[in-house]
Amino acid sequence: MKAHHHAAATSAALPNARQRLYVRYYVAITADLIVLGLLSQFWDRVQIGSFTAGLVAAILLQLLLQITLMIEHAAAQPFINKDSWQAKTGRIFVAWLILFSSKFAMLWAIGLVLGDAIHFYGAMHGALPFIATVICMVLAEALAFSTFAKLERAN
Repeated sequence: MKAHHHAAATSAALPNARQRLYVRYYVAITADLIVLGLLSQFWDRVQIGSFTAGLVAAILLQLLLQITLMIEHAAAQPFINKDSWQAKTGRIFVAWLILFSSKFAMLWAIGLVLGDAIHFYGAMHGALPFIATVICMVLAEALAFSTFAKLERAN
């Protein structure tokens, strides 16, 4: 058997939880890096000085997105078992507030860690292009994971 066939056979084994987590974040960070690179190349509102800066930004943004989701889920707990329209409205508002305001914290963290190696130009000191970038990153991740799920069901 050729060496590349061994690799394919090994990758076909059922992964354990740590392997699944590794693949999940590897794919997410890679998708984020691709989005950052493409936006930097084709949109003048996003400027990244180097591949390394883009990679650090992709890793940092993935970490910050996961922290934001943990905070959002924790903030949703008081609303979980309530069915009133006030509870549903409160849940939506709290989620929106956390998800929206977190982008400003992320933008600040990116500036703190990477300085001038990455810059977002535009409205609200680059916040709107940054939010558009994060939305593109989340959509790219969703596309990658939905494709992965469809490939699993195709068997």
